[in-house]
Amino acid sequence: MRTLYHFWISPACRKVRLALNEKGLEYELVVEKEWERRDGFLALNPASEVPVLEDENGAILADSQAILEYLEESYQDVKLLPSDKVERAEVRRLIAWFDRKFQLEVTDNLVDEKILKRLTRSGTPNTAAIRAGHHNIHYHLDYISFLTERRSWLAGETFSLADIAAAAQLSAVDYLGDVPWEQHPSAKIWYSRIKSRPTFRSLLADNLPGMPAPAHYADLDF
Repeated sequence: MRTLYHFWISPACRKVRLALNEKGLEYELVVEKEWERRDGFLALNPASEVPVLEDENGAILADSQAILEYLEESYQDVKLLPSDKVERAEVRRLIAWFDRKFQLEVTDNLVDEKILKRLTRSGTPNTAAIRAGHHNIHYHLDYISFLTERRSWLAGETFSLADIAAAAQLSAVDYLGDVPWEQHPSAKIWYSRIKSRPTFRSLLADNLPGMPAPAHYADLDF
């Protein structure tokens, strides 16, 4: 059985889960608390970072983007990258935007401060960081609105890994109830389209012990 070592709230892990779901690939989830640096997990990835995918053929892949590129090359029945090279470059640009820029400016300031610090017992939340995350998210939601008002999906006319990367980040922040959807209706419409996809349902069922999601999190009519 294909196995994905993951942690619920990690956007990188959520990105891989969504890609696997979109491609219709079966897999088993194994929760990995990377900060514990378990010997067995270090043998799979010396960086002790999730996600790690162990494929049915025995291949072991680390790093979310490397995993997505591997899946795209290995399982082509459902394609999540466009065939045109310019369009592929745009998808990859947006993946980098959300994996790096959104992660640094929003997710690190909200999810890491509010959830991961508690789980890892690594200190109290930094209120200045949280304020920065709340401020920065408006810029990113404005950009999503800008793109989706001009295109069917983030990178163009077809659903792609760019949408998956963005939704993975936003779903983690939305678990906290920290996405101001009502102030960004175009971004909300785009997210509701993704949230309604059957491939998204497993993320909506996530439940961190002792940290329940807000009521709207799993509501398709949020």
